Amino acid sequence: MKTIAQQLNIKDFPFKIKDKNGKETYYEDSDGYWNKREYDSNGKETYFEDSTGYWIKREYDSNGNINYSKNSGGYWVKYEHDSNGNEIYYENSTGHIIDKRPKTTFTIKEFADKLGVAVESLRIKG
Repeated sequence: MKTIAQQLNIKDFPFKIKDKNGKETYYEDSDGYWNKREYDSNGKETYFEDSTGYWIKREYDSNGNINYSKNSGGYWVKYEHDSNGNEIYYENSTGHIIDKRPKTTFTIKEFADKLGVAVESLRIKG
């Protein structure tokens, strides 16, 4: 299959195509290497693919923070961010997890109230 530059008989390299926002959506060099990119409405790259067969997909939360990515090798990463954009959770397909999410703590009375029982009925086993 011919590349875009080959189809258009382009001789001046590198050959680039940009979208209406000036973001590069296609790149090709004189050796036939090419890559293409897609972006969301906020200008964040959501997809990348190249002539070697490599690709990566990315998803973002409503604040523009990346929350998921997956590539052609099967590797994936999940992220969570707090309201300030700080990363509070990370997990990848190799099993690596970093969890900085706030932990909820209760007093013994609050715990009993949540269970709907009297504090005196709670017993701690050791």
